[in-house]
Amino acid sequence: MQEFFATHPVFSYEEFGAYLADRGSRNVKTRKALLRKYAKAGRILRVRRGLYVTVPLGQTSESVRPDPFLLAARATPDAVLAYHTALEFHGKAYSAFHDFYYLTALAARTFQFAGETFKRVAFPKELVRNGQEYFGLELAERAGLDVRVTGLERTMVDVLNRPALGGGWEELWRSLESVEYFDLEQVVDYAVLLGNATTVAKVGFYLQQHAEALMVDEAYLDRLRSHTPRKPHYMDRSAREPGRLVDSWNLVVPVRVLERSWEEVG
Repeated sequence: MQEFFATHPVFSYEEFGAYLADRGSRNVKTRKALLRKYAKAGRILRVRRGLYVTVPLGQTSESVRPDPFLLAARATPDAVLAYHTALEFHGKAYSAFHDFYYLTALAARTFQFAGETFKRVAFPKELVRNGQEYFGLELAERAGLDVRVTGLERTMVDVLNRPALGGGWEELWRSLESVEYFDLEQVVDYAVLLGNATTVAKVGFYLQQHAEALMVDEAYLDRLRSHTPRKPHYMDRSAREPGRLVDSWNLVVPVRVLERSWEEVG
């Protein structure tokens, strides 16, 4: 059992069960009894139903600080790190957040642990309808464990689609501008797949604004333009801040985004 704890700083009930099954024990009562035993001994700590952390030797349940990315990645059996959390995981976030987002098809409540908050986000309905929930995902490794995370191409579109989950315009703009390369074919494919004309326009606007740095071919922009809104749409309908219409995308863009006002020296 010590081997399992040494290699699983965070683990799910299913992972623990699979480990025991590989060693010939499939009895559910035995599994639950062992979890209770090690929890009582202070060797593991229950975070929420079905989710546990290992307490390293020399630490206590009060002092242990598990990797929050692993907690989010195991919050549900199908969890996928996404939005600002994906940017952080890839090392591209401008700021470190205490909110961790994961995609899942399962119902799950927000929970807190060790000063961090973990929030469930449903897969976009259009992806579910087309059976494309896992488009643009990557399987990565963290502390020797597999982690599902949205790739940078999907993450870029996702945070433009839902800017609040990307930390807001300044945060996501600064974060995305730290990415030196995108597979633009995949970016465009995913933006169109989401089926949201406003999101397509936002992606097109971002790529056009960064065309030189990202070496954006006009063909990618033309493809996006064929899916843009027929009438002007606000870049963010929830915040009607001062903006200007960008005719080529039928998009009302906040002035501070157009001018990247956060770059001004105060």
